[in-house]
Amino acid sequence: MSLSSKQIIVVDDHPSTRDGLITRVAMEPDLEVVGEASEVDEAIRLIEKLQPDLAVIDISLKTSSGIDLVKTVKERYPRVKMLVWSMYEESLYAERALRAGAMGYISKQHVTDKIIEAIRTILRGELFLSKELSAKMLHRVIAGKELVATSPVDGLSDRELETFRLIGQGMSTREIAKAMSLSPKTIETYRARIKEKLELNDMASLTREATQWVLENG
Repeated sequence: MSLSSKQIIVVDDHPSTRDGLITRVAMEPDLEVVGEASEVDEAIRLIEKLQPDLAVIDISLKTSSGIDLVKTVKERYPRVKMLVWSMYEESLYAERALRAGAMGYISKQHVTDKIIEAIRTILRGELFLSKELSAKMLHRVIAGKELVATSPVDGLSDRELETFRLIGQGMSTREIAKAMSLSPKTIETYRARIKEKLELNDMASLTREATQWVLENG
């Protein structure tokens, strides 16, 4: 590794996906992946030990949400820049990722060589956004107010959305609680709030809605 190389870690729970990104980054003489992790605790230990220049973080991790990891890294290691990438479309998670502390978001469906462009942009201290998201955020600044949510799901908090996603993946309350490091009682509270916000009559309706959402959004 060159002394001038920028150090990167990759946080993703799919080994083949990590390997693909590591291979792509290895083609760049000034970039180097110095560590990889599949879950939040491992990622935090790596970041504390290596203090990389940038972390590429997936939204969906084994033990927690990538958004929660972004918030933790932003608070504890503010020097580390972050790029969130995900199988989910930008409209679903990009603004949440930016609010949490990431400097960019890219969909895995549209990565190709754009991942390198995104990494370099963020390493320069600039935000990496699609033209569509940039226009939306500019409109919000000009309007001076929040844009109307395009879907009731947009009104869920980060934790509620993560709970909703895991419900859609068929996980029980206890399994979700373990995955999110929360109590089952807290997850039940999230379930009730989601049901209310989405105007669903019962838990069976919530499960159907969440399952459909996961099917449609990857």
